[in-house]
Amino acid sequence: MSTFDRYTSPPKERVWSVPASGAARFNWEYDHGRDRLLALYQKGKDKQWDGAKRIDWELEVDPYDPLGTPDEAIVLHGTRHWPKLTEKDKGELRRTYTAWQFSQFLHGEQGAMVCAARIVESVPDLDAKFYSATQTMDEARHAEIYGRFLHEKIGLLYPIDDNLQGLLGDTLRDSRWDMPYLGMQVLIEGLALAAFGMIRDTTEKPLPKQILAYVMQDEARHVAFGRMALRDYYQQLTDAELREREEFVIEGCYLMRDRIRGIEVLEDFGIPRKEAEEYTEQSEFLHLFRKLLFSRIVPCVKDIGLWGERLQRAYVDMGVFDLGDSNLDLLMTQDEEVADHLDRERFAAEEAERVAEVRRTIAEGEG
Repeated sequence: MSTFDRYTSPPKERVWSVPASGAARFNWEYDHGRDRLLALYQKGKDKQWDGAKRIDWELEVDPYDPLGTPDEAIVLHGTRHWPKLTEKDKGELRRTYTAWQFSQFLHGEQGAMVCAARIVESVPDLDAKFYSATQTMDEARHAEIYGRFLHEKIGLLYPIDDNLQGLLGDTLRDSRWDMPYLGMQVLIEGLALAAFGMIRDTTEKPLPKQILAYVMQDEARHVAFGRMALRDYYQQLTDAELREREEFVIEGCYLMRDRIRGIEVLEDFGIPRKEAEEYTEQSEFLHLFRKLLFSRIVPCVKDIGLWGERLQRAYVDMGVFDLGDSNLDLLMTQDEEVADHLDRERFAAEEAERVAEVRRTIAEGEG
């Protein structure tokens, strides 16, 4: 069965072509590089893993409650429509929301893979090319994993959100080599990390928890890479060049906050768009998510040197200015530790199972 048979509505085009611009850059200095970036490259090599083996795909997933989402977190809860929903309807609502979320994760990871490949091509420094090559593989693995989860466990996909596609297109069309870093590494992946983290930390379902934890472990390195490369480069830019990039960040942040909301899920349940937008805006869960959405983006933007007056005013308006003082290094460290903890738990359980099997075999032999 084709992916197109699982889409809620077919994408507008089977292949989306984004015209490329900018130069491919070669660097003939092979014995030079920033120690911290080369160390990150080594870590990127050491931390490669196989999504078919590290993740336990034998774990069962109820497609009608794949994340264990409580009623209170569903947008229609508390509205006039909720009492009319049967248990089957509520299960289908959980399924479609998960399909929408993970479909955007999937499309975003493909975008990240393309952006990482673009960085390999366009970034002038060889050490950055080296690391971006490992990230390209990481993003391919993430797209593979999210695609498998949707195909095998949920059985339903949504096309890419128009606003996410627009932001991704703007990122890729820009000829400046740093824009794939800024648009993808800082904004789109910052958004994704917030969504990944919220689900990872609230779900008790083992398979999606594994997927999100392991993906976030990789993303911790990607964020570190973007910060290093952009911080170094932005110190060399003029005030006018920095303001251009801040305007891009402001526009992208407002777009993600206001327009990537999953309205189409409610429309598929027969809720008129205007009414669906009102329910979404009234959702306490969405308000919490919007706050968390910027937990990775704001401190990263500040750290790389984009902190002009207009950008600060925009973050005050969004109610996230105080997040600029968040400890991004601590968040990234915690992301890595969660994945390591899951590995230890899983390996301990597997070891205990093997020991028990040996003991059973011995007992049967003695009998």
